Amino acid sequence: MAEEPPRTNLRYDEDWSDQESGVKNLPLDADGQVRLTLGLEARARQESYANPLWGDAPDDGYLWLRFMPLADLHAGPARIFVQPIVGHAHGVAGGNGPADQTGIDLLQGFADLNLKLGDVARLTLRGGRELVALGSERLVGTRYGPNIPQAFDGGRAILDAGPVQLDLMALRAVEVAQGNFDDHGSGRRRLRAVYASVSPVRDVGFDLYWLGYRNRQARFGASVGPERRETFGLRLYGKRGRLSWNWETMVQRGNFAGQSIRAWSQATETAIAFPRARFSPRLRLRANYASGDRRANDGRLGTFNALFPKGRYFGELTPVGPRNIINLHPSIDLRLASGVTAEVSVAAFWRASLADGIYDVPGSEIVGPGQSRARHIGNQIETSLSWDATSTLSLSGSLGVFGAGGFLRDKGRRDPIYMAGLEAGWKF
Repeated sequence: MAEEPPRTNLRYDEDWSDQESGVKNLPLDADGQVRLTLGLEARARQESYANPLWGDAPDDGYLWLRFMPLADLHAGPARIFVQPIVGHAHGVAGGNGPADQTGIDLLQGFADLNLKLGDVARLTLRGGRELVALGSERLVGTRYGPNIPQAFDGGRAILDAGPVQLDLMALRAVEVAQGNFDDHGSGRRRLRAVYASVSPVRDVGFDLYWLGYRNRQARFGASVGPERRETFGLRLYGKRGRLSWNWETMVQRGNFAGQSIRAWSQATETAIAFPRARFSPRLRLRANYASGDRRANDGRLGTFNALFPKGRYFGELTPVGPRNIINLHPSIDLRLASGVTAEVSVAAFWRASLADGIYDVPGSEIVGPGQSRARHIGNQIETSLSWDATSTLSLSGSLGVFGAGGFLRDKGRRDPIYMAGLEAGWKF
């Protein structure tokens, strides 16, 4: 029997077709044409914060719990994938938000029709609710780190033709409510996308894409109104020997509340590994730029919008998100023992535009620009330790501190944020 596939955050992209044991790839008919795979994910995470928002909010500590069973049924060219979620939060200061709790609800539930096109090409037609992760999740991600992931309702057509994959999608963001069976796809935030991935040679590829985003009630600073935004992007990624890279350029055009949109971002990650050295260290540098608004009330919005980014954008602590930001983020990964890894990172943050404030990961402004001419937001130091105890069980912990820079001190935010996190996860 083949080696088991790794468990993923999406779960529906795991290939169990070579397995036939336990509750994986179970035949349900005599010919073996109908097969069922069952699975389960459970996670408990404790987070504690001192001086949130650099002393502008009370200390916070809470427990996140989530439980996500799944059933994956294949019958010839057809497939049905269902994954409910039970998500609970205890102790969140100010009450639970959509990333904290959802009660009992449907996280994923979709149907596929897989069609062969010649010898190498395959077309998948999909409709329903699913998690979506495009590229490295800088613009469209699962929001996996927080308690409740971000799902979408809609349809996709995925063409897989050897080194080329083309993904067409029309989606509505699922709005998470606090009760049972009340999460729903809303017309308030919509996403259209054409996403092409090309891998001309092994371990090297590039993505080209267009994303069309609409938000019926967006907010930037004090302005509220409808937002229509198009993002054109190019991502280059690969690995050669000890060196790996993941660089992405994003340009945005559109309109918001009567203003034109002119925004852009450059995100880079470059790493070099030393597999023969003690602890197999890997050195990594992330450097990021996301534009901000250059002048208020000039009829043009320059603030970049990361749309639906991954939840832990700049690390476990991440009080600021990828809008109006310049960021340098070196780190080192160490393999201390089999299945045990450690990471130490240092990050510095500056405002890209002095006329704009700073934002959290979901995109809400947390500190306005005011009259401050300071650019430096602050510095963040983090350390984390993770242990993959088995193929299904993982344990991790992290500590972080974010010290206030000149801009935050000008705004009366002088206290450093301290964060501690503990997590236990089980994927079967």
